[in-house]
Amino acid sequence: MSKKSASPANFETALAELEQIVSRLESGELPLEDALNEFEQGVQLARQGQQKLQQAEQRVQILLDSDNDAPLTPFTPEAE
Repeated sequence: MSKKSASPANFETALAELEQIVSRLESGELPLEDALNEFEQGVQLARQGQQKLQQAEQRVQILLDSDNDAPLTPFTPEAE
């Protein structure tokens, strides 16, 4: 299996690719070297995803900080 050098275009693509890697690793059918390559790719995708999430969180925080009159309330799914 060839190692991909380009990073996924967006968070959703990276997450889908990571899920596929996890499935292949969990199958237990990969030779050791292929499993290690898949694991390495998965770690890179997880780090990229974490970075994208942190960037999104910072953007949200900047938006909230710019409107000082906006009340902050805890998120609850029922409020949707």
